[in-house]
Amino acid sequence: MPDANDRPAADIHTSSKDAAGAPLGTAADTSEVFQPSEEVISAAHIKDWEKTREDALKDPVAFWSERARELDWYEPWTTALDDSEAPFYKWFTGGKTNVVLNALDRHMNTATKNKIAFIWEGENGDQRTMSFFRLRQEVNKFANVLKSMGVKKGDRVTIYMGRIMEIVIAMLATVKIGAVHSVVYGGFSTEALAERIEDARSRVLITADGAWIRGKTVKLKNIADDAVARSGYVEHVIVVKRTGEDVNMEAARDYWYHDLMALPIASPVCETEVMDAEDPLFILYTSGTTGRPKGVLHTHGGYQVTISTTLKWVFDIKDEDRWWCAADPGWITGHSYIVYGPLIVGATSFLYEGAPDFPYPDRWWKLVEQYGITTLYTAPTAIRGLMRFGESWPQRHDLSSLRILGTVGEPINPEAWKWYHKVIGGDRCPIMDTWWQTETGGHMITPLPVTPLKPGSGTKPFPGIDMDVVREDGSTCSPNEEGKLVIKQPWPGMLRTVYGDPERYVQQYWSEFKSQGWYLTGDSARKDEDGYIWIIGRLDDVIKVAGYRLGTAEIESALVSHPSVSEAAVIGVPDEVKGNAIHAFCIPKAGGAKPTEEVLKKHVREEMGPIAVPAKIELVDKLPKTRSGKIMRRVLRAKALGQDVGDLSTMED
Repeated sequence: MPDANDRPAADIHTSSKDAAGAPLGTAADTSEVFQPSEEVISAAHIKDWEKTREDALKDPVAFWSERARELDWYEPWTTALDDSEAPFYKWFTGGKTNVVLNALDRHMNTATKNKIAFIWEGENGDQRTMSFFRLRQEVNKFANVLKSMGVKKGDRVTIYMGRIMEIVIAMLATVKIGAVHSVVYGGFSTEALAERIEDARSRVLITADGAWIRGKTVKLKNIADDAVARSGYVEHVIVVKRTGEDVNMEAARDYWYHDLMALPIASPVCETEVMDAEDPLFILYTSGTTGRPKGVLHTHGGYQVTISTTLKWVFDIKDEDRWWCAADPGWITGHSYIVYGPLIVGATSFLYEGAPDFPYPDRWWKLVEQYGITTLYTAPTAIRGLMRFGESWPQRHDLSSLRILGTVGEPINPEAWKWYHKVIGGDRCPIMDTWWQTETGGHMITPLPVTPLKPGSGTKPFPGIDMDVVREDGSTCSPNEEGKLVIKQPWPGMLRTVYGDPERYVQQYWSEFKSQGWYLTGDSARKDEDGYIWIIGRLDDVIKVAGYRLGTAEIESALVSHPSVSEAAVIGVPDEVKGNAIHAFCIPKAGGAKPTEEVLKKHVREEMGPIAVPAKIELVDKLPKTRSGKIMRRVLRAKALGQDVGDLSTMED
């Protein structure tokens, strides 16, 4: 086989004008197309992308039913889609299953039984591997521990820890016995954890003494103790020993994980609970800038169909792949594409505990080389953060094992896309730019490896997903006209409700286009002349300047396209004349000359026109981000207006 560097690079076709004949800037260019290589096409599971999409849209229910038949069921379903109580849709009603049946149990009858399920590396370099067989044993043992504590079908269990193997085991064990997990990201504060415990009414909390990040420890047990004291529901706390620091262990409430797993009750034999397809699987809380967190509820049957199909098709998963989703299991990306999806399709996953740039900016690239990673799926924020250190760090390592790249979590600006494609992917790896939400469960807008790619666009909806960009009255927008992104048909992986608040579910997602029966995503977008969808940003991330609606993502993309800027964040601040003025924050690239404010304003003017030029541009060393990498624009807005920045417990630094 020829070396990866000898593989044919993607063909590029470009134009220098947009549909209206205006010069194209980075933020608006819809004509640059990267064609997949013949090697990629020949290896792909799905070779005719457009025909597959067209056929699926003719009868989405039949399409998803066919995908569901590829999984194991204790009993077959009687009705594929029950829309009698819309928008409370039900999928595969009458069917009996359990996600663990497909993630672990069914592999015990195949060669996958002895395949590596997870390769794990800690930030300090410690390593661990676990086969599907061993993982199932550990899950069974911990499931029996939970049962001994009185956890039963339908009970809620809260999980709060770092990126270690025990978080995967805890999730699977909870689901195996029919309980419902609520994973709380290990960077959340006492208040956030207590709020989620209280809303779910969890009697059991699974945590760790601490977690490693950038050479320091996060004291998870201390935070957990405070949260338990505030919530008043937790009866038992199970603690994984990770950092080894001294922690308070309250008698008759707190138990060490390793002690429990050594007891006779922790038998490696445990029956998987037979669940109805619509039985609750997990609650995952998502929050906005205001209001209490929403408990997004997913169920067993439809969720497993969506995530297994999308993972296999979008990333063309093969038996020999080493898959790395560099998210945290505490987010929906981790639920769907670290834990459940890869296990269902029998993939070998890599899980890394620490930060991408610790102790040096090549940590990720060293891991790719060391473990032969074939597929890397990460956030644009991480890409831009590593891009800031230049090309020399990744060039120290052999990245030729990579064959497909992916992005998730936010729109990726074209400059970062091209850097990722060229420097990390060697001009040979297609980039799967995926749009989806906690609420959708799995990929909704995404290319497949055979799809012609446009940097910055997620391309078109996944087969079986019917989406559109519409005006306020529901009519379809013209090409390149901004509108509201909607989903027109139910899909199996969709959320079923907001836990404990069905009225909020209806109001937030289904009320605006109630007569049409459409789901409102909350994002603004546009479709180009080829039908490719470009996400502009959240509807509340759109700045209205002098009557013009400008997406923060587009302005940020224009700023980052300047060679001296590595990251940018844009907010709107009140202005007496324009209604709002644009205020930008930029991080200069390391090692270069810092750009002046006037230079950057001129650049934005050239890229997007005078209406998009920020009134003020500040050069900063860092931007406030959540630990999942999302920029906290509310903090920037509060600082710009001299207001209280509020709760910063979810910030990375």
